[in-house]
Amino acid sequence: MKKSTLALAVYAGVMATQAGAAGFLEDSKATLSSRTLYFEQDPREPSSTGAKGQDQRQTTQGFLFNFISGYTPGTVGFGLDVQGMYGINLSGGIDNRAATTQNTVSPISSDGTPEHDWARAGANAKVKISKTELKVGNALQPNLPILVSNDGRLLPQTFEGGIITSKDIDNLTLTAGKLTKAAGRASTNYANLSVQGGTKGSNNFQFAGADYKVTKDLTLQYYYANLEDYYNQHFFGLLHVLPIGEDQSFKTDLRYFHSTSDGKNAQTNNVGYRLTGNGYSGTGSDTGEIDNDLWTAMFTYTLGGHAFMLGYQSSSDSGAMPIINNGNVTKNGNAVSANNAFEGEGGNSVYLFTDSMITNFTRAGEKTRFGQYSYDFARLGVPGLKAAIAYLHGDQIRTSATGARGSEWERDMRIDYVFQDSFLKGFGVTVRRASLRSDSDLYALQQNTDQTRVILNYTYAFK
Repeated sequence: MKKSTLALAVYAGVMATQAGAAGFLEDSKATLSSRTLYFEQDPREPSSTGAKGQDQRQTTQGFLFNFISGYTPGTVGFGLDVQGMYGINLSGGIDNRAATTQNTVSPISSDGTPEHDWARAGANAKVKISKTELKVGNALQPNLPILVSNDGRLLPQTFEGGIITSKDIDNLTLTAGKLTKAAGRASTNYANLSVQGGTKGSNNFQFAGADYKVTKDLTLQYYYANLEDYYNQHFFGLLHVLPIGEDQSFKTDLRYFHSTSDGKNAQTNNVGYRLTGNGYSGTGSDTGEIDNDLWTAMFTYTLGGHAFMLGYQSSSDSGAMPIINNGNVTKNGNAVSANNAFEGEGGNSVYLFTDSMITNFTRAGEKTRFGQYSYDFARLGVPGLKAAIAYLHGDQIRTSATGARGSEWERDMRIDYVFQDSFLKGFGVTVRRASLRSDSDLYALQQNTDQTRVILNYTYAFK
């Protein structure tokens, strides 16, 4: 048994002896969520290499159990959160069995066929003093500017480590932590951390930051993060909401990331820590070294049920923005091989509007213009129904050391409906459709892709 698992088991035993204490059980919540996912990916045409890529039609069923305890009484309160996941492949998979870690919905066996089922369990021990809370465990799901847990398919990505959050100072939220491993959205294993384009693992991601609410309409953010042997990153954010009149507002959202190399990534002889791949490695004399500045500006005008968003994003020429991803490494921190390449560790999210269904528009030199229109049909007497359409176009992507440039665009559409009454109350349906096109071989086997997701959600709260 791993030491961390043993420690949580001991902690759970201590909590059990105090289960009758006011707060621990009385303030606890337990939910069981069901998610059915139909995932369809269609590479529209062969790449310049002549290979068509991976047709995929797959239906999966997932269950997620969460128990979130309250705190024991006293100056120092103790609690325990427990999480369990179970996924089942109902039908389908990748037609040609040439699976990759990035596109799996379920774990893939060595012959390319989906595993029938998979499961993962975790827990977080937690301590609270006043308005300061510490969580330590392997079921962490951070949602921070420098790290966003991915929940885009069947089951969520989780991290191992510790995070402390303090709200003791009015209008100021302080956050810090250290993470060592992650379990991907289609994996039963915890693997070391890496970045897109990297093949070696790191078990040390440290971060700290602050969110300061200057006024009720203005929030300022700063975060620092370090993934050992890969990168250092500074984030600055500004969010302002301007009330214009009754049922009208104008939101300004500014974000800036400054990323530089750390440790082995800065050493030319450490190939496994250098970035590779078109649009990732950059074109300078130190190809593969992390060196990126990315800024984005988003403006949203809301009028009643209408929301109109326009924005612009710029990534520097020197390399792509580093994004944490453990899809290229195994749990022992080495590069993937034929026997372990299908663990399903891949998949990541990034704190940007351009983090779309298929791509994220963060490559070297990429300049992206984007817009979105959404509508809430509750204004027409249909509560629970929402729809949105977005279009993003990126160009000036550095695709090779010779200075060649590429471009890409993606169109995303989605409809969400949550039943408001009858026996289906709380049952949600989401339909998403995306099309990605590029004018060069940016994606090897996936430069022109259509993707469809149909998601059925229901959460039962135990009382």
